[in-house]
Amino acid sequence: MISSIVARRYARALFAIGKEAGKLEEFADQLSAIVSYLASEPEVEEALESPVFPPDLKSQIVEEILKAVNASEELTKFMQLLVERRRIQAIKAIQKHYQEFMDEEMGVVRAVVKTAVPMPDDLKGKLKEMLAKVTGKDVVLELEEDPAIIGGVVAHIGDMVWDGSIRSQLQGFKESIGRGELG
Repeated sequence: MISSIVARRYARALFAIGKEAGKLEEFADQLSAIVSYLASEPEVEEALESPVFPPDLKSQIVEEILKAVNASEELTKFMQLLVERRRIQAIKAIQKHYQEFMDEEMGVVRAVVKTAVPMPDDLKGKLKEMLAKVTGKDVVLELEEDPAIIGGVVAHIGDMVWDGSIRSQLQGFKESIGRGELG
């Protein structure tokens, strides 16, 4: 597997092409469609990642995927380059980095929010608003359920973590008892 640094370079190059052509969102949508297709067809993904399959077969597979997502000429050339340079297995990492560049360009941050149970829509709006105030950017919530947190919310934005879970509060209480602070 190629390094994240190399995947980031390819993503940056595609981002520059997209920006120059005015197709940033189009490329983002097409990359997402390709990655979604591969996620739904693990045997195709395995074939692209396998060193056993020759590049010409991988090229044919990629051509079919590109037709299915109605890829632009620029993205088609980019994907062919990935096959030629034996970097096609990095498409998921490239898509992830491309999305990061898109988010930065659009002033958006992604918040991964974990709750024990599904969050009601009104609370999603309030949380999104609060995180937007804290970050000064538009926030896209990526919601996950994790019963292990017992209750409350844990939000991750980049390196920042806001932990308002009952689990962390109980852990803090346990540590206070251990230090003899409660008595």
